[in-house]
Amino acid sequence: MKKIIIAIFICSVQVVFAQTDTIKIQTSAVCEMCKETIEHDLSFVKGIVSSNQDVETKTLQVVFDPAKTNALQIQKEVTKIGYDADTLKADPKAFRKLPECCKKPHNE
Repeated sequence: MKKIIIAIFICSVQVVFAQTDTIKIQTSAVCEMCKETIEHDLSFVKGIVSSNQDVETKTLQVVFDPAKTNALQIQKEVTKIGYDADTLKADPKAFRKLPECCKKPHNE
């Protein structure tokens, strides 16, 4: 029993001291549904610790484990959801699947 408790404690300590980085990405999110979609979908991406989409500024802040992913990969994941990520354009197929309220106007 002591060995199990010690093993759990060691794993917990490793998680607490894991190094993370933070990036900010300009997205094409336009509404609260966009925010929910982006944050929900990114929660399943390996290496992403947390994400927060600010709809007003269209800025996505992502905390991630650099040992498991990187900024470019995260940007690509955002495009796969259907949104622009900095200079990368949204995947057209994913964009077509977004609800109408989440599609940016064509003139942007």
